[in-house]
Amino acid sequence: MTLPTDFGYGVFALLILINGVGSGLFSSPNRAEIMNSVPAESRGVGAGMTATFQNSSMVLSIGVFFSLMIAGLSQSLPHTMHDELVAQGVPAAQAEGIAQLPPIAVLFAAFLGYNPFRQLLGGILDRLPDGGAHLTSKEFFPHLIAGPFHQGLVIAFWFAVAACVVAALASLLTDRVGRGHRAAAHESLGSELAAVSGEAGLAGNELVIPDEEFDARRPAPDATKP
Repeated sequence: MTLPTDFGYGVFALLILINGVGSGLFSSPNRAEIMNSVPAESRGVGAGMTATFQNSSMVLSIGVFFSLMIAGLSQSLPHTMHDELVAQGVPAAQAEGIAQLPPIAVLFAAFLGYNPFRQLLGGILDRLPDGGAHLTSKEFFPHLIAGPFHQGLVIAFWFAVAACVVAALASLLTDRVGRGHRAAAHESLGSELAAVSGEAGLAGNELVIPDEEFDARRPAPDATKP
């Protein structure tokens, strides 16, 4: 939010690096905590629901961010565009009409590198002192919308800050592994056999334990006793 629209690459790269490190430090433990908070047999469902929410929120955030950006752009763009056109010699009536263009159209024209003033002003360009060379240059249109565009970005970024704060609070309120999460007690052999037989619909005498598994579960003999 503090960078100018014509920012230097070095500062921008540093901010992107910090953002990437922060995201990496959060994502892995957060995913581990999600997986540890569900039973082992439900971890596939947990992973699927996590991916579903992440993909859905990505798509939703694009619409939210563009809506906020357009809202910020529409507050200052008409006034800025009108004043700049009048300052370049465009009659006030024509400048007022062009200033009422939809902000979304102006935004996408800038993204595509397209200056619409040659078509919008038409014959008026011939009556300007420089023949409209400055108005139709590659620099005029981007610099014209730079201020309003930055204002829209600031509004969208403030929403991102608020969303990150909510996510951080939600993460702090969870039961952290190793702090409030207790490992499940070891299940006895009898309980495990009863659970297996119940799920399979078998009687107790129908269960067969492999010899190696039985030997592994049997306690080791005490060497001090004869």
